[in-house]
Amino acid sequence: MLRFVVSILLCFSTIAPFLSSVAIAALISCSGMVPMNYRNEKISITDFGGVGDGRTLNTKAFRAAIYRIQHLRRRGGTLLYIPSGVYLTESFNLTSHMTLYLAKDAVIKATQDTWNWPLIAPLPSYGRGRERPGGRYMSFIHADGVHDVVITGENGTIDGQGDIWWKMWRQRTLQFTRPNLVEFVNSKNIIISNVIFRNSPFWNIHPVYCSNVVVRYVTILAPPDSPNTDGIDPDSSSHVCIEDSYISTGDDLVSVKSGWDEYGIGYGRRSFDITIRRIAGSSPFSGIAIGSETSGGVENVLAEHINLYNVGVGIHVKTNIGRGGLIRNITVSDVYMEIARKGIKIAGDVGDHPDDRFNPNALPVVKGIAIKNVWGVKVQQAGLIQGLRNSPFTGICLSNINLLGAPLRRSRSPSWKCSDVSGASHQVSPWPCSELSSTHPINSCSSHL
Repeated sequence: MLRFVVSILLCFSTIAPFLSSVAIAALISCSGMVPMNYRNEKISITDFGGVGDGRTLNTKAFRAAIYRIQHLRRRGGTLLYIPSGVYLTESFNLTSHMTLYLAKDAVIKATQDTWNWPLIAPLPSYGRGRERPGGRYMSFIHADGVHDVVITGENGTIDGQGDIWWKMWRQRTLQFTRPNLVEFVNSKNIIISNVIFRNSPFWNIHPVYCSNVVVRYVTILAPPDSPNTDGIDPDSSSHVCIEDSYISTGDDLVSVKSGWDEYGIGYGRRSFDITIRRIAGSSPFSGIAIGSETSGGVENVLAEHINLYNVGVGIHVKTNIGRGGLIRNITVSDVYMEIARKGIKIAGDVGDHPDDRFNPNALPVVKGIAIKNVWGVKVQQAGLIQGLRNSPFTGICLSNINLLGAPLRRSRSPSWKCSDVSGASHQVSPWPCSELSSTHPINSCSSHL
């Protein structure tokens, strides 16, 4: 009996550190940066004539309810309750000090009448629509210059009915850039949680020029062949917390951006202090991405405890000539990926340009990228890291990485391909390219290896 007890204690002592690390990882959260304010007043969309039959157009009801919240300005703000049902509507704007609350089985569904969709000016850091010159279609749920806004509920759904927009993109009949599903511009203290986002026409959640944004406990879904349906794209924004969510879309799951070529350089607003934690999902493109629109700079990004299945590239830092911008202090750790074309890609030749006025001498600076504790199976190529001849990528630090190829599959391409890059590595398999094969930490990698 004593021997049995001792063996149990020894076993527990062996796994206790692992269990502790898992438990601690589950408890760590950045979501407290924005408090969830209690609303003293509650109104329902049905009070304004809203009908959840899936056929009645509820645009007037949504706009009237939000107009009331905006102009009456109840102390503590107002909660707009969406009961179960399907509420068809055109796009609408949110206002400050409000909560949009979707009950269980509530669906806010976008109309597919694209002719009446409002147009807005392009973002100044992009200079034009991301897809087409000129303006862009307003996001389905839009907010500009607001603060203290919450979108939450009991896992109700916001459905963009994007298939008509995808069809226009494939047929090349778009006149302007497609609408995002939800976009906050010049806003702060935003919470998005416990909602399902489905079938966005373009990017799903796009906070741009924002600060203090929390996105947590969301599900984002779109078919794998749906074009440009990025999950969450913080753009020229700071203090952003993205946690505990599942994303399966047709493009990058999370992509940190900061403006496009000469327009982003001129606007000069970086993205910084961004945390991405406990995200799972699949995509034919990237799991966790930086770029490629990084002209304002991207700094201080932490992505950890990421689970990816069936992705194009697991971890992707992407930029291009003409982008300019400083990308630094990016840390990605504790990643599991299964089935991927490439495990890690850091490249300076990705992405298009808004026009022919970009400056080819505006070269990005990429330094201080730490990737550690990564496990991958069925990964076709471990990594591709290609800097620029006149702006090499420096301080690329790889540690504790194991990327296994598909069983019985022979590839003629090398496991790693590198150029114009420097850094160091420790316990990486397959062994990385010579530029990163030093096991003696250089100064920029000493804290990571």
